[in-house]
Amino acid sequence: MATSAPARTLTDEEKFDLIVSNTQEVMRPDIIRAILPVRPLEIFWGTATTGRPHAAYFVPAIKIAQFLRAGCKVKVLLADLHGFLDADKAPESTLENRAMYYERVIGALLRSVGVDLNNLQFVRGSSYQLTPAFSRDLLRLSKRVSVHDAVKASSEIVKSTGDPVMADGIYPMMQLLDEEYLGVDAEFGGIDQRKTFALANDTIAKAMGFKTRAHLMNPMVPGLSGGKMSSSIPKSKVDLLDEPATIKKKIAKAVCAPGQVEGNGILAFIQHVLLPYSQLQSPDGKAAISVVLKDQSEASIFTSFTEVKDAYKADDLTPQIAKKLVTEGLIKLTTSIRNEFEADSEWQHLAQAAYDNPVPSHTEKGKQRKDTKKKQKAEHIDAAEEGSSMTSQ
Repeated sequence: MATSAPARTLTDEEKFDLIVSNTQEVMRPDIIRAILPVRPLEIFWGTATTGRPHAAYFVPAIKIAQFLRAGCKVKVLLADLHGFLDADKAPESTLENRAMYYERVIGALLRSVGVDLNNLQFVRGSSYQLTPAFSRDLLRLSKRVSVHDAVKASSEIVKSTGDPVMADGIYPMMQLLDEEYLGVDAEFGGIDQRKTFALANDTIAKAMGFKTRAHLMNPMVPGLSGGKMSSSIPKSKVDLLDEPATIKKKIAKAVCAPGQVEGNGILAFIQHVLLPYSQLQSPDGKAAISVVLKDQSEASIFTSFTEVKDAYKADDLTPQIAKKLVTEGLIKLTTSIRNEFEADSEWQHLAQAAYDNPVPSHTEKGKQRKDTKKKQKAEHIDAAEEGSSMTSQ
């Protein structure tokens, strides 16, 4: 488990810079600036408890670590009912187990980047979203938001299965109310939530009389095969519980075109995870990544993503070297997560109950490998005995 560097007192401007670093957009930064000199900023990050969290979750984990370093008070919302509303990605029968699984894996993920869980709070959406007060406010809000605007707000978040359903409009309105019920000053999420954040910015004060919040958005990390990294696209992601050999294989096959920076998932991981992680671990608060570049015998030090981009465009940092850097970083960051999982039988049972394809334990993996070898050997013998033409192709 990683430990953060000894804390250095930050100025209000340094806190602001750290809070907004590596974000793609910030709505109402003036709210953040006004609060920092007075008290800690209170912020939440929500995640719908759907598919198993993957390596892209290191991006919000790093930001949460930065928020805490800047003195913020942070809440992590396990949005179980949102997962249920999103095209039934989380069937009702799995809600409890998936919420518990998420709390386990995200807790381990945050610890792996040096977060002290005593400094943040996990909140389950269903703990307050089923109360009479929340239901009443949801009905009040539904009278002030058009069907068009509500469905538009969720268009890049919920899975489309044809014509919009009522759940598609309820989803973002519940998210608007989450900010009030969690008592925060700001919400952090992916750029895919921009339409929901814009609706909150335009509506919540006028429609409900609630205060307007700031919204911070990180870019969506490209997947290994291009496009968005997603739990529903196995080839696009590295699972947080993948073995080192599996991580190496997946990264080796990742799309990483020479000289191409845009849409490059390998470089995005360096930018949004490895560099800021090194900064959090550094006593002087400065990022530094050591790497031996092409045709060099001694290591070079990258202190910014601009340096990484320049080296990649010049082919000094080749795709192979970049992949090696990310592979080593991912293995280092996920080792403690895998160790916790393997040592926690309850977590393993949760994985079995929450998902149809849970990650098997080391013992089960060993048995599977042996069974596979026995089966392959038997098939080879059968094919030889039958004079199968497959062996000569």
